[in-house]
Amino acid sequence: MQITSFKQYEEDFKKSVENPEQFWGEVAQNFQWRKPWFKVLSWNFEAPEIKWFEGAKLNITENCLDRHLEKSGDQPAIIWEPNNPEEESVTLTYKMLHERVCRFANVLKRNGAKKGDRICIYMPMVPELAIAVLACARIGAVHSVIFGGFSAKSIADRINDSQCKVVITADGAYRGSKQIPLKDVIDDALIGCPTVEKCIVLTHVRTPVSMLKGRDVWWEDEVKHVNDICEAEEMDAEDMLFILYTSGSTGKPKGVVHTCGGYMVYAGYTFANVFNYQPGEVYFCTADIGWITGHSYIVYGPLSQGATSVLFEGIPTYPTPSRFWDVVEKHKVNTLYTAPTAIRSLMSYGDEPLEGKDLSSIRVLGSVGEPINEEAWHWFDEKIGKGKAPIVDTWWQTETGGIMISPIATVTPTKPSFATLPLPGIQPILVDENGQEIVGNGVMGNLCIKFPWPGMLRTTYGDHERCKQTYFSTYPNLYFTGDGCLRDEDGYYRITGRVDDVLNVSGHRIGTAEVENAINMHAGVVESAVVGYPHDVKGQGIYAFVINPEMHGEAELTKKDILQTVTRVIGAIAKPDKILFVSGLPKTRSGKIMRRILRKVAEGDTSNLGDTSTLLDPAVVDEIIEAAKALK
Repeated sequence: MQITSFKQYEEDFKKSVENPEQFWGEVAQNFQWRKPWFKVLSWNFEAPEIKWFEGAKLNITENCLDRHLEKSGDQPAIIWEPNNPEEESVTLTYKMLHERVCRFANVLKRNGAKKGDRICIYMPMVPELAIAVLACARIGAVHSVIFGGFSAKSIADRINDSQCKVVITADGAYRGSKQIPLKDVIDDALIGCPTVEKCIVLTHVRTPVSMLKGRDVWWEDEVKHVNDICEAEEMDAEDMLFILYTSGSTGKPKGVVHTCGGYMVYAGYTFANVFNYQPGEVYFCTADIGWITGHSYIVYGPLSQGATSVLFEGIPTYPTPSRFWDVVEKHKVNTLYTAPTAIRSLMSYGDEPLEGKDLSSIRVLGSVGEPINEEAWHWFDEKIGKGKAPIVDTWWQTETGGIMISPIATVTPTKPSFATLPLPGIQPILVDENGQEIVGNGVMGNLCIKFPWPGMLRTTYGDHERCKQTYFSTYPNLYFTGDGCLRDEDGYYRITGRVDDVLNVSGHRIGTAEVENAINMHAGVVESAVVGYPHDVKGQGIYAFVINPEMHGEAELTKKDILQTVTRVIGAIAKPDKILFVSGLPKTRSGKIMRRILRKVAEGDTSNLGDTSTLLDPAVVDEIIEAAKALK
């Protein structure tokens, strides 16, 4: 299954395109199935309807846990590194993890959860988060993990959309020097969530919380009432495994659905290959399990391959900007997979945090979440990899389930800021705005995928039409990624950014409509428009143009009120970096906001705004430009 040379990559890629069913059928033989498939693939991008490994039966946790017990039961599966470096790290072997997953699976059953039920998980980055995810999969329940930075309203929207029956949370979470009251936020959310019957609460920060009789139970109490023997539920390859919400170009987040069989095969295959993982190595992905990166490359991918994963609760700069390097040195990390935002943030501290740190264990470096800029790539290469560790600059999405375009460590020749080549089984094409394929090299276009792969989304929960419209309608018979892309003279791919109204802020996708809706909820705001602009650390910052004619008191105070509103409605991750108060927005006579003009203003490039004669009121542009100059 593992690619060891560029020649083998070329051969595997050719085979995966010419005979995809045979290729993926052979890859899938590396996993454990209770019953084999009768058909590897059937698909139709128009409907869309995609099925992988039809008829096959399995349970993904048997692949992530049970099958490793005999040979690797005493090998570390998860090494937990707490927020406070003075606290002891915790190591769970495969045997220990298996026992705890089975025990908590029985807790879920005891609290009424069964196959097919949706379960919301809102937890800190502790081992119990991974245990909760796997316990859901063990009993065939569908997990919906929500990142610990979202607001009560965002949580309620997600719980209600997927009609969750059980919520798993903790009293609170640590993030650097901050303490986040998770249970309080959940309590606020559950006021408007009639489908939730039980809330299981883990003690973590030991903060006082409200516990409602009949609904709320303590994790620690519940595990005392059950044993650690839990037969894994038999699942169909196409049964739902999880729902993960992602922002789109319209206000309401979409519940991306992934299924058991194809997702397992793709997450495991890509993990083993992209990182060139070797048995016994220590792998450290710094993402949060609340995002797809954590699902695929902290939980399912590494565990399916019997890997040892570091699970990190903290942030890169707490208590000092040396924290990542301390973790690498302490656990002798061989692979470090992190985000360009973190790299740029750590770069800003200079070389001092690296002094005296032993990073010699590092063999592979990885980047995820957004395209990595050249300066950050070179710093990562020279300062962290010492010029010896290949950087895998990975491009993929929540919807793709796993890495799509990336170097294969030690195999693919790399090039700064390029995701390089598609993995076997991935057939990317570039198209123009009319959907015509742009052939050859040295070209730019919109990135689409023309053939299915096992890890792809199957639907958006409860709204298949939205899945069709979002991903399969822009260009007929193609999956549209929403990203622009350059293919250079060598055939290497470089992602140039979103082409729809979605921002990529610190590797998190945030819909402009979602932020605008939140700003518009603030009393006094008549209308707003949000665009992205280049940000030194985050990659993209959020720039909001706001019409608020009746400001009470200071403009600065109103800005703080608006930021508080966005935090309450979505969460702190969606707070605008800049707010500009304006009397009007550049609109066409049909009422459409000319966002390209606002983007130019946000970027500080107003020398060529193009034709503004079609605007309802061209003078408003001059006013916005002048106000923007004053904002700086």
